[in-house]
Amino acid sequence: MFDDIKTGDLTWVGHETGRADLIEKLTGEATFVSDMELPGMLHTQLKKSPYARARIKGIDVSKAESMPGVRAIVTGDELDYHIGLYIVDKYILAKGEVRHYGEAVAAVAAETLEQARAAAEAIVVDYEPLPPVLHHMEALKPDAPLVHPDLGSYSYVEAVFSPKAGTNIANHMKVRKGDVEKAFAESEYIVEREYSCPSVQHVPMETHVAIAQWGKGDRVTIWTSAQSPFTVRNLFCHAFKLPHSNVRVQVPYVGGGFGGKAGIGIEPLCAVLSRKAGGKPVKFQASREEEFSLLPCRSALTYRIKTGVSAEGKIMAQHMSMYWDAGAYADYAVNVTRASGYSAAGPYEIPNAWVDAYTIYTNKPYGTAYRGFGHVEFHWAVERHMELVANAIGIDPVEFRLKNALKPGSRTLTGEEILPSTGNVVKCIEEAARRIRYGSITPEEEARQKKTGWKIGKGIAALHKAPAIPSFTATAVVLKMNEDGSVLVNLALTDYGQGTYTSVRQIIAERLGFPIDKIKVAFESDTDRDPYDWQTVASKGLVLSGNAAILAADDLLEKAYAVAAEALHANPRDLANDGDKVYIKHHPDKSVRFAAMAVGLALPNGNGIGGPLIGVGRYIAQGLTNLNKETGEGRPALDWTYGAHGIVAEVNEETGEYRVLKIASIFDVGRAINPDLVRGQAIGGMMQGLGTAVCEGYIYDENGRLLNPSFTDNKIPTAKDLPLEVECAVVETPQIDGPYGARGVAEQSMISVAPALGNAIQKATGAQLTHMPMRSEDVWRTLQNKEPIDNWITKSPVGSCRSAPEARRRDE
Repeated sequence: MFDDIKTGDLTWVGHETGRADLIEKLTGEATFVSDMELPGMLHTQLKKSPYARARIKGIDVSKAESMPGVRAIVTGDELDYHIGLYIVDKYILAKGEVRHYGEAVAAVAAETLEQARAAAEAIVVDYEPLPPVLHHMEALKPDAPLVHPDLGSYSYVEAVFSPKAGTNIANHMKVRKGDVEKAFAESEYIVEREYSCPSVQHVPMETHVAIAQWGKGDRVTIWTSAQSPFTVRNLFCHAFKLPHSNVRVQVPYVGGGFGGKAGIGIEPLCAVLSRKAGGKPVKFQASREEEFSLLPCRSALTYRIKTGVSAEGKIMAQHMSMYWDAGAYADYAVNVTRASGYSAAGPYEIPNAWVDAYTIYTNKPYGTAYRGFGHVEFHWAVERHMELVANAIGIDPVEFRLKNALKPGSRTLTGEEILPSTGNVVKCIEEAARRIRYGSITPEEEARQKKTGWKIGKGIAALHKAPAIPSFTATAVVLKMNEDGSVLVNLALTDYGQGTYTSVRQIIAERLGFPIDKIKVAFESDTDRDPYDWQTVASKGLVLSGNAAILAADDLLEKAYAVAAEALHANPRDLANDGDKVYIKHHPDKSVRFAAMAVGLALPNGNGIGGPLIGVGRYIAQGLTNLNKETGEGRPALDWTYGAHGIVAEVNEETGEYRVLKIASIFDVGRAINPDLVRGQAIGGMMQGLGTAVCEGYIYDENGRLLNPSFTDNKIPTAKDLPLEVECAVVETPQIDGPYGARGVAEQSMISVAPALGNAIQKATGAQLTHMPMRSEDVWRTLQNKEPIDNWITKSPVGSCRSAPEARRRDE
């Protein structure tokens, strides 16, 4: 799809335009599911478990049933429906046993929210508490309680995933490349360390909310704040064994998702309540606390890396063990494990690699997709490890990264060859380093150190990510020309704030040669009326939907040219168009207006030709394969987006307090379709990455109760936390199969912010931080207990290096 046209020669692509949804959102005209009220609508509240694991001995709903306004109550015992994305392991409501604190065991639908809340509180549940397994490393022990004793009987996607019956392992992903043992034996240095990070909440502005109405003939309509309407429909129909034609899913404006709304969630619960209430529409909106404890989060990770390096500083071998905390249900966590497994080394060439990535059940809220899809977490480890290795062997960390970075001719862990068009991580690293003046302290910075007494350090961290998608991922775009020659765009990709609709609008305007204001993208997605799209995840939207949009525009023009050729008695190859008409190139005064052809052209004698002008574009991922389950070989990546962050931080060595003075974020986006949107993604993702780095994370007590399910104790960054100086820039290595050379950048901006900060703090103070978030007290403790760098390195061609001390875990 790449057209080798300079941005200066393009009208809309590569230039700034207003967001397609700007006016509606600024004025409050945009309608979200949170805003919707339907006639006769009932409201839902839940009875939730106070235990992380317990047997449900009985549920008494008799008092609740008799309370004012109550129209339906459901419990798990009456719902024999299984839900799951890749492993079908979940009930709509807990049945027989609760598997995490905050899990719903019963639900009430009543005429008002207050009535529903009172009735839910009146439900009495008899529990028998059971010993929970609360840490993923403990869950691997032979005597650990099994979160899912029936794992061996669950259905799952066998071509991709490998659950282990009789254990807490929901998936085991392997990569085997080269001869690791031989390469370690030949290495001059061997360095090993363990890194960790806790579960984190997505915190979208609009919490999970859905309305469902179960109509006559088992026809179900769902309105939901979801990222993927067709996925909701497909999984819903699979669970309830309904034909897809019976279920309609509508997604209006969505107030953020970040992966937490990617699959199916609360929609089935609303549907069964509606059915029991005689078909009345039923609405459920999660409270902020329920977002933390009832609904999915980002998985916790423990990552152990052992690296063998030559005397010249080239990585020769790497052994990587990832342990992902799935929580109580597999959901997207098994695919996070897969995607992280084949990307586990970061943007570096590892000639001999061994990866084991595990998805592990525990009795905690379950993990799902989160912006970066595991890459934020494991890049924390990879980029801190690159810093450690470089320091341990006496090479500058940026030089070490550049020496080992993936370049044209390199091979990824799965055997994919890097091409000149793949992207350029070297340029990203070099540009990030240049912008923060890496390797030196400026006179201004020196003066600041003297004035404040705080030490200034500078750190770099690189990144890469490819869309984690099935090999047959597909999408479609439909263009419909209105009577005045304007164009309506229908697609089921969901724009929940990332701005993809604006970029798609620019691509269509560019391809058609139309003014941008003649292109409208319909924001409300509807499975009954819009063409199919797999899901809005993985930074795949711009590439797949952008290509489909180009094909739809070409199809529309081809049909318009056919009509114009007949009317003008010309060959279609002799025609051209502007934003108003189709004309003969060598007789430009002979033309037909698009408005005249839009719904069928009337000839001078009254005959009609053509018909409504509709363009259809379909696009499917090209050349992808499943991975070999034993070696990991295959082609999982649609494209790779590379990037790097450079951070300047100052640290108070006495207290551990620190401030981010500057961050420079660089991404190879292929081509920036809309520079403003790229900058918005870069800053937004950077701030979200800082939240992960400095303050966010779930904390549990010894019984598995979540102690910080609110913003009171689980902080996220605010505008006050923005670094003093922010720079964003792009490298443009065109992606051959991307629309106008573009590739996605929605997730990448969050990846590697944390290790860049950790590297800057280390540069300033020597603090060896291995766990995030890095709170000030963590920095202080690390400074009080500095370990010599030699503790992490073995300078020997044989033997094992010293074991890393156990990282302090905040999620226990």
